[in-house]
Amino acid sequence: MLLTEQDIYHFREGTYFRAYEKLGAHVLRALPTDGGAGTHFAVWAPNAAKVSVVGDFNGWQRGRHALKPRPDSSGIWEGSIENVGPGALYKYHIAAHGGFRVDKSDPYAFHTEVPPRTASVVWDLAYQWHDAQWMGRRAQVNALNAPWSIYELHPGSWRRVPNEHNRSLTYRELAHAIGDYVTQLGFTHVELMPVMEHPFFGSWGYQVTGYFAPTSRYGTPQDFMYLVDHLHQRGIGVILDWVPSHFPTDEHGLARFDGTHLYEHADPRQGFHPEWSSSIFNYGRAEVRNFLASSALFWLDTYHIDALRVDAVASMLYLDYGRRAGEWIPNRFGGHENLETVEFVKQLNLAVYRDHPDTQTIAEESTAWPMVSRPIYLGGLGFGLKWNMGWMHDTLKYFQQDPLHRKYHHSRLTFSIWYAFSENFVLPLSHDEVVHGKGSLIGRMPGDEWQQFASLRLLFGYMWTHPGKKLLFMGGEFGQRREWQHDESLEWHVLQYPLHAGVQRWVRDLNQLYRGTPALHEQDFSEGGFQWVDCDDADTSVISFLRWSGGAEPALVVCNFTPVPRERYQIGVPRGGRWRERLNSDAADYGGSGVGNLGALDAVAASAHGHAHSLNVRLPPLSVVVLTPD
Repeated sequence: MLLTEQDIYHFREGTYFRAYEKLGAHVLRALPTDGGAGTHFAVWAPNAAKVSVVGDFNGWQRGRHALKPRPDSSGIWEGSIENVGPGALYKYHIAAHGGFRVDKSDPYAFHTEVPPRTASVVWDLAYQWHDAQWMGRRAQVNALNAPWSIYELHPGSWRRVPNEHNRSLTYRELAHAIGDYVTQLGFTHVELMPVMEHPFFGSWGYQVTGYFAPTSRYGTPQDFMYLVDHLHQRGIGVILDWVPSHFPTDEHGLARFDGTHLYEHADPRQGFHPEWSSSIFNYGRAEVRNFLASSALFWLDTYHIDALRVDAVASMLYLDYGRRAGEWIPNRFGGHENLETVEFVKQLNLAVYRDHPDTQTIAEESTAWPMVSRPIYLGGLGFGLKWNMGWMHDTLKYFQQDPLHRKYHHSRLTFSIWYAFSENFVLPLSHDEVVHGKGSLIGRMPGDEWQQFASLRLLFGYMWTHPGKKLLFMGGEFGQRREWQHDESLEWHVLQYPLHAGVQRWVRDLNQLYRGTPALHEQDFSEGGFQWVDCDDADTSVISFLRWSGGAEPALVVCNFTPVPRERYQIGVPRGGRWRERLNSDAADYGGSGVGNLGALDAVAASAHGHAHSLNVRLPPLSVVVLTPD
């Protein structure tokens, strides 16, 4: 557990990407001095005058267990304390020059007290994993040509226990409940909103103080390992939200850690985020890069996480993000790009894919920054995937239009294909779309109740057949009416109503078709995987397109965005013979009116849309129909 000269060299260089192995609190079976058991502590505080460990083992007495600065001017203080083991509460007491004194939680702590208490907890991360089968095939499951259907959830509000003071489920309870539910609905991955420790529950986890500790609100680190392990055994991948863009200013956290702006920039034009009232990491500092990269790799190394969704990448890339003129400092070339962030992100992605090539990093990046999900050797940032925020905004704006007026907004649907293959996109309908007064997805659909539910099914069908991986936030899969509330359970009771239950069955069947049809996922990121049949029929608000795999038969998708049924709607197809209706969102089982094509259609030798054969399809109202050659 002791730092070596080689460790310190990499620490200074900013390439010490597993600093969690030596920094923080590490339980020792024997101390180097007297052979007794204890814990070794190491903390970076270069501007401190004195550092000591305080805790429940010494009555929180400052100075009783002083750490010593290393003689190599690394700024690291370290020392071992006997008879301190797992479960001990502790903090670092920092005495800075000028009289500043503060008790700080351990930046590298593996476990913490349950908030609102803020002490770190000495912990041993030993765990016996049972997911070897999953880990052995993870490369295929996480491949870019594999189906990705992601169920995003907030662990604290997915399901609660009302007769126990409305408490959240524990990690172990979540493991079985989520495993059963996600398996039933056919999602391939679960994305957890940030589980890293955070003092304010209302931040949803996006104001992190414990970058190496799963929140203790739901259990211990081993309990969280059990959650991941169990989902893996059920064949479900686990994605974590990870927040390297900013951190809260709570006194026990990283802000002014040793009495100086250590992790953050001192100048508020660089170091303070005006929109989130939080501190911004100084990515130009080697030790900060070590800290963040070590956190990312820690979750992959220790918790077997399958992908990291990196939050708020745009805020990291742009120096003027959320700022007015005069509130930011240009880079050395006079531009607004954060060059230090760009270099850090590249080095991080290189390290992740070097050490865990069967995982992915996913950027939540909302601008037109080029080549976010392209390899670094080609000039990209090196992420595996990127959220398609443009598709999300355009699509929801289109669906909010009254169907009578949708023909005037037709380009909102078709425009996405112009850039669909410029990045490896995930199509997100995330938590951000059902909060802050935006309402629920079903509440944003126009018309009466029947039309609202028909439009929601159409939205999901269009999304599941559009190029790109899929992400849906919890509650959307059954048409929750209420806007998401982080301190309440989802509206599970609405599943007693047929229209809500029908949406849930629709999502289940969409996932089944998506996973079992190579044409719908194999070439998500290739122009060869998509072909318009007709994108110009704005007057009737109908679009039709083909999805192609590398070798299997195509899938034909036809979307009718009005409540008017279309009889014998002619669509050109690339081959004759029988075409089977694989899914129809207007089926009665989903709450639809039951208009359809009796299970199949025969292509006739009548040319249309550049094809020698065509189908005369009966298009139900506000529907999507998927057909494949029989």
